[in-house]
Amino acid sequence: MLLLMEEVTPQEGQQRMQQGALLVDVREQSEYDDLHAEGATLLPLSELESRFSELPTDKELVMICRSGARSKQAGEYLMQNGYSKVVNLGGGTMAWAEAGLPTEGESS
Repeated sequence: MLLLMEEVTPQEGQQRMQQGALLVDVREQSEYDDLHAEGATLLPLSELESRFSELPTDKELVMICRSGARSKQAGEYLMQNGYSKVVNLGGGTMAWAEAGLPTEGESS
């Protein structure tokens, strides 16, 4: 069964966080340390299969990576494993930073 995941803009992603959604960054630790959206939780794609159960099922999850490809893959995996409230942040961290939204990390 093909599940379609909604894609949101950085501004929509931030708005959803303010409403209680969890921003999940699926890049690797070094990428996250360099620059990430403020408030993002790190769960690398390479660890997703073994750690996805750490993510809450009762909150909306906004998935983010560098440009949107890995987060889409991660979100689809979560949806296949029983998560229903999952969206992808289109354009990823690059779009988030370009939109002038708050970032943290060594490059911010």
